[in-house]
Amino acid sequence: MAQESAAPKDGGKPAGARGTLDDIVSAVSKGAPEYRACPHPVYAALREQAPVCLLKPAHGIDTYLITRYEDARDALSDPRFSKNMRGAIDTYHAVFGSFFDALDDNVLFSDPPRHTRLRRALRSGFTPRRVEEMRPRVTQIAENLLRACPKTTPVDLMSAYAFPLPIAILCELMSIPEGDRPEILEQFRTVTIARFDPSKRAELEAAEAWLQARLGRLIAHTRAHPSDCFLSDLIQAEEGLDDAELVSSLWVIFFAGHKTTAYQIGNSVLDLLLRPDQLAKLRKDPRLIPGAVEEIVRFEGSVETSTFRYAAEEAEIRGTVIPKGSLVQIAISSANRDPRKFESPDVLDVTREGIQGTHLGFGHGTHYCLGAPLARLELEVALSSLLREFPEMELADPEESQAAWLKGPVAAFRGLDRLHIVLEPSQLTGTHARDATGAAASPAPPNHGPAGARVTSRP
Repeated sequence: MAQESAAPKDGGKPAGARGTLDDIVSAVSKGAPEYRACPHPVYAALREQAPVCLLKPAHGIDTYLITRYEDARDALSDPRFSKNMRGAIDTYHAVFGSFFDALDDNVLFSDPPRHTRLRRALRSGFTPRRVEEMRPRVTQIAENLLRACPKTTPVDLMSAYAFPLPIAILCELMSIPEGDRPEILEQFRTVTIARFDPSKRAELEAAEAWLQARLGRLIAHTRAHPSDCFLSDLIQAEEGLDDAELVSSLWVIFFAGHKTTAYQIGNSVLDLLLRPDQLAKLRKDPRLIPGAVEEIVRFEGSVETSTFRYAAEEAEIRGTVIPKGSLVQIAISSANRDPRKFESPDVLDVTREGIQGTHLGFGHGTHYCLGAPLARLELEVALSSLLREFPEMELADPEESQAAWLKGPVAAFRGLDRLHIVLEPSQLTGTHARDATGAAASPAPPNHGPAGARVTSRP
């Protein structure tokens, strides 16, 4: 029996999708907390009523949100929608501010031919063959992190495992010494928390300045002392990246490569612990895990909406005209739950077939995620190691876990702020043992699924 998200019976409309279409669009434009905590009912309503809708975000730039799968897939590869920040720098500054230009001037925010040159230089580090050679070391890192987790008290899996794992692996790629990694992780943690929070501007600027300087020193050291690592290959690449391009390339690899994977690990663990039947299938047959990773990325991907895009020329989608200069936002989470493309899309089914080449969790077209092979490996190893080492793990508090979804005003990432789990319930002592026993004995709250929607069963 798989579990699915469904609307609670409150006037027939789910939380976050109540009221008129104007009310729904307003909630999305503002990034209202109820929408951010549970976006799927909102996206379902928009797919039916306004598949291409105009948002009025706080930054003041008209933004068109695309929610259906077919339109989303087409838009991701449509050359009329540019990602070249240099071609719309005022718009870029309105969204992100002007402090980050040097770091963000990278492969993610560029178009061909510059994008082609940068991507060609970077792709050698993420070929399926090179990534597969990393599997033993990735497994060792995962096992070491789990070994350090407390067993007699609940542990926050996000801070103890989900975030340190991808950062450690990226540091391995760059040959960064282990002693330097905790501060790098802490600085990226600051960026993660503060980038879309105006009240934390000073902390954000300090962290990004520190990281820019640290990456610059790393490049200089590696150039002077070449080794058999990805960064040495990148420095010596025939594309001839200059120092500014090298720094911005490392920045986007670290920033995009650790946040998305960390949040996806958390999403995956929560979704499986809330669905014992699906978790049992993976415990019984770990060979299902690679396919399960694809299904979970579809079902609850960590990238909720696409990155910066704007209309380089006027475009029309489903009768809606998108004026030149407008921002174009593609709701990946919505497209991946479009019933026009996926049967029973609100059901998580780890045995679902034909997903890898279909879901949009890693994008589509020219900007398809360069690090997808590494992300897949990290997710497979993260889940395999957890299930192997702690087969009886449980949520410490299901209700608290489901209240931990990110609720910032910008729907860039879908992830958890925290995820407290019990790795070995039999070893808990004292108050924690009583809490864990109570939590374990109680099912997930009847009116809240993984996205804050009701959990039901279906045959």
